[in-house]
Amino acid sequence: MSDKFTHIGSALSLEQDGKVVSLRCWIHRKRGQKELIFLILRDSTGQIQAIIKKDSEAWKEAEKITVESSCEITGKVKQDRRAPTGYELQVTKLKIVGLSEAFPIQKDFSEEYLRKVRHLWVRSTKLVPVFKIRSKIFEAIREFYTIKGYYEIQSPSFTKSASEGGSTLFKVDYFGEPAYLTQSWQLYAEALMFGLEKIYCIAPSFRAEKSRTRRHLSEYWHHEMETAWMEFDDLLKFQEELIIFIVWYVLKHCEKELKELGRDTSDLKKITAPFKRLKYKDALKMLGKSWGYDLTDDDERKLVADLGQLVFLTHFPRDMKAFYMKVDSKDKKVVLAADLLIPGVGETIGGSQRIDDEKELTESIKLFKLKPKDYDWYIDLRKYGSVPHSGFGLGMERLVMWLSGTEHIMDTIPFPRTKDRLEP
Repeated sequence: MSDKFTHIGSALSLEQDGKVVSLRCWIHRKRGQKELIFLILRDSTGQIQAIIKKDSEAWKEAEKITVESSCEITGKVKQDRRAPTGYELQVTKLKIVGLSEAFPIQKDFSEEYLRKVRHLWVRSTKLVPVFKIRSKIFEAIREFYTIKGYYEIQSPSFTKSASEGGSTLFKVDYFGEPAYLTQSWQLYAEALMFGLEKIYCIAPSFRAEKSRTRRHLSEYWHHEMETAWMEFDDLLKFQEELIIFIVWYVLKHCEKELKELGRDTSDLKKITAPFKRLKYKDALKMLGKSWGYDLTDDDERKLVADLGQLVFLTHFPRDMKAFYMKVDSKDKKVVLAADLLIPGVGETIGGSQRIDDEKELTESIKLFKLKPKDYDWYIDLRKYGSVPHSGFGLGMERLVMWLSGTEHIMDTIPFPRTKDRLEP
């Protein structure tokens, strides 16, 4: 921004009281009286009320200007407790940069309509604070891993084999050969781990989810990590550290946005380690279900609500989880896997200790009715200095839902993709 102009957030201070400032902004609201026109101005840093008097040289432009028009505006900042943000701008100059047509989002605020005009709704005061929190969550994750000495690494989006269930794969034509959009970086991460030991990524993942729920997307952002020499218990402790760090970071940097969204942060301020650990078999007792029952979204949220805290749901039946998860040596029916359940959302992180033995991995691939030849290179990793290792995947949009208090996952990402939504 030119030195001639300042942001609204900088103008909202006692230091600017009585000073003349120039802003580049948009018109959020407009109302007029016989002798006065009131404008609510917005930019990415905040809002301020502007007042134009009829005898001002800005009056003619103020009469013409419409909601969502862009403008350059100059005036004197004045502290006023009656103003929405405690300050107002007494306007002396107004230049319309982009005159807006009649803005279409005026009366119809239905979910379906707002998703149709998403390209316009993303600028709204309902979504902008969520996106700011989202940005800080990404920032927090990268800072956490920098402190921990991890390397950020990327992997292919086109894959020849599946890391998760085949029913949710997006199949694509790759120069005449079948390929799939990635569900996870994990198989590639396990190869990279032997050189770098401690790695993570934040990247898109794709799942052909047919579910129409408030927490499912077809394209979502996935934070994953993989660590050599890490066993199951240390994996859970690592996740606790990460979540506590992210919560602290968001509380520190997003106080304004959380307040704008009406998010009560008292629950976030109480989060401490260790989180509750609940084995799958014990969860079934709480829910009155029998072995092999696949917990629903509602079940997960109920468990969290009943226990009143974040919960690691652990030791799932082997056939309920992925082929690469290590079997518990104390109970061969279950794997060393855990889902982290968070309030109001349910599962947000899924992780496990990985199989590190070649023979065990090959047998597991066959048990899951997969073709060993499709995983030759992955099996190969166990032949050359294999070590115990663990990792997890975290759904970024689910984390944003929880921290921001957003009701639907579609409002945690700028342009959501679901079974029914490919536009805009």
